[in-house]
Formats: sequence, C-alpha cells, structure tokens
Amino acid sequence: MNILVIGGGGREHALVWKLRQSVSAGKIWCAPGNGGISQEAECLPLDLNDPAASADLAERLKADLTIVGPEVPLVLGIADEFRARGLAILGPSREAARLEGSKIFSKEFLDRHKIPTARSYAATSSAAEAVRSLDNTDWPLVIKADGLCAGKGVLVASSRPEAEGFIKRAMESSEFGTAGKRLLIEEGLSGAELSYIILTDGEKFISLAPTRDHKRAFDGDQGPNTGGMGAYSTDELLPAPLVRKIVESIVEPTLQGLRAEGIPYSGFLYFGLMLTVEGPKVLEYNCRLGDPETEAILLRADFDLAQACYQAATGSLGGFEAKWSPGASLCVVVASEGYPTNPLTGREILGLKGASEGKGVIFHAGTVLKDSRYYTSGGRVLVVSAKGPMLADAARDVYGAIRAIRIEGSFYRKDIGTVADEQKSPIASGFANH
Repeated sequence: MNILVIGGGGREHALVWKLRQSVSAGKIWCAPGNGGISQEAECLPLDLNDPAASADLAERLKADLTIVGPEVPLVLGIADEFRARGLAILGPSREAARLEGSKIFSKEFLDRHKIPTARSYAATSSAAEAVRSLDNTDWPLVIKADGLCAGKGVLVASSRPEAEGFIKRAMESSEFGTAGKRLLIEEGLSGAELSYIILTDGEKFISLAPTRDHKRAFDGDQGPNTGGMGAYSTDELLPAPLVRKIVESIVEPTLQGLRAEGIPYSGFLYFGLMLTVEGPKVLEYNCRLGDPETEAILLRADFDLAQACYQAATGSLGGFEAKWSPGASLCVVVASEGYPTNPLTGREILGLKGASEGKGVIFHAGTVLKDSRYYTSGGRVLVVSAKGPMLADAARDVYGAIRAIRIEGSFYRKDIGTVADEQKSPIASGFANH
C-alpha cells in the first residue's frame, strides 16, 4: 500500500523509518517532513492547519492510507475531512481528539466514567476564580492550560505565589494564547510516571511497549517543562499484574466510555499515567503517538507496522499480534539553544556522518537540508536512539553518537534512563509480587 505520513518531527521520522521496513508498504510520502525525512521519503509541502489541503493531497497521490503524527491536525478535524471523502486515515475524529485538545473535557470524561485520575479543584475561565480556588487545595497542585501548548502549558506548583504567577501569565498575559484562557486546577499526584500507548480500531486494541518520558529540560528533572527530552523502554517498567490493572481500570473503560458517548475512535491513544500507591491514575490523554516515546518504542517493534495501522484504520484490528524485541531502548533529544521558550534556529549541524556510524539511529525532528548541509529549524533538533540487551547498552550507544554531533549552543540531558530504578519502586514491585 502507498502511505502518506502527516507531520514533520522526530516521531514522523521514526514512523517513516519503521514503515519502510514493512513488507506491505509501497511508496511513502511525508508532508511536510524535514531534512532527515527527505532522505527516506518524498517530502511535500503542507499546511498542517488545513485539513482540506491534507485530503486534497491524499486524493492527488492516491494514498491507500494516511497516518497522522501530530495533534493539531487531529484537533482541527483532519480525520473527519478524510472520512467524508471516503479516504482511509489513521486518527481519531475531531470530537474524539478533544481528549487531548481540551484538558477540561478530558477531566470531565474521566470523572463521568469513574476512571482513576487526580481530584479536580477548579475548571474556570476566570483568573479571579482560579486564584480563589487556591484557598481550598492541598499542595503541591497542578495547573493546566485547557488547550494545546506542545507540552508546555502545565505547572506543578508548590506554593501560592508560584501558582498565582502562572495563572496571571496564562490568563492575563496570554502566554499560551487562547489555549490558556481556561485553566484546570487539580491535585498533584506522586509516584512514577509511565507512558502507556495503544493502537485501536475503537473496539480491539494492541498495547505498545511501555515507555517513560522525561519532560523537564535539564538533568535531575530540573528546569521548565518541554515536549520531552528523552525516553526509555524496558519490559521491567511494567509487570504483568500492573498491565492487567491498567487495562481493566483505565484502557477498557476509556474505550467503552467513548463508544457509550457515540464517539468513534481509531488510531493511537496515549495514556499519561502516574503509578501512585493507590494504583495507576490518568494524568492526561494524547490522541496520537507520544514524542519522543515513539523514537524508543519503534526500535523494539517486531511486526509489520503498515499492516497494523491499516487494520486499525479500517476497523479490522482483531487478531493482529504485535511482537516486541526483548531488551531495552532509549532515545535522547538534542535541543536548540533557548529551547523551550525561545529556540535559536538556522545553525549548522555537524558530525552527523560520524554519529551515524554507530549502532544507534538518528531521527531528525527540527532540521532542514540546504545545499547538502543540515541546519536547525526547531527547538528539538535530533532524537538519537538505540536499543540493546540492557538499558546501559542502549545508553552507551546513544551518548556515544551524541558526542560526535556539534551544534552551536545545543544541549541535551545526560541522565535519560539513569533513574530507571524507579521501575523497581514499591509501586511497580508491589504489582510484580501480586
């Protein structure tokens, strides 16, 4: 089948890279793509904010399947536009994508269907009301901009001045634009975070390899929230009893709730979880693959990704078996100077050839190719990934490759995966011993 991938980041590069290994895949396009993707698939210009233009492109290419990477096209209704034209697309409807597009909608959905989540203190479009709600809370608490903020519109606040400052920046200074005009304020949960992602046709689903993301910009989980600075995957992250608990108390009730509300869902569904002492609880939904989790997950995928995506898009995922390579995988983001607030772009990327000679895989996230030279074009520039028998093996190969790369002012976290002892925390170990 001929496949169009929508998007232009590291996640989409990983998708293209894995789809090329599928025996059922033919021609692969990516729109708009990036400098690295252009070496593996034909890249075509596209405005991601224009669902009709995306459908026009798929029709012109006669694509058998379109796979949507980022959240913005989904929230804008790209899947509805495709289905109205009879085009096969992997991605949820505009209504279903509200699970990510509106934090308040997703919280109300979780509460309606009694899915474990943090206690909500307030959901408001009034700065004064948001500040008043702080009078009756426990600390720390979490404040979330309602709309899409590329992972940056969230604050874990430990003090009232910190919380009030965020409320003012979001609602009065419009730091997050219209996305911050409504705020959700909820209890802060403690435990180990986990990314649990499924591929579903709305009825049946397959679970992807478990991952743990690192959101903070700097080592030791310091600095501002980002879209993600790295991730790792090991089977030890998720003992079998904990998998059953997540599926029974979170995944299945979510899919049942969507069906009960008449909201069809096909595509990837991301559950951002906190493994608390009371059990797993939902922090957030994403209506697509995580980034950078995808760059770690797909290194372990041992099945025909194109076939799986097509069956999910056409409502026939039942019976598909997803196999995963044993061991571990890890990926680390190389970011531009100034990321996430004000990334500096246009800087040449040197050392890629040497870095590519190792065992890892380099996925391009924010790059452009000009006259055979790569330059930075975004905040997250490269996602260097590797797999190995143990997490330490994957980390060695990733960091070895990164040391060969030179970008003026760039930075990366040097501790991705080193906190993997969390996977042996009492929470996970308790489930392992059940």
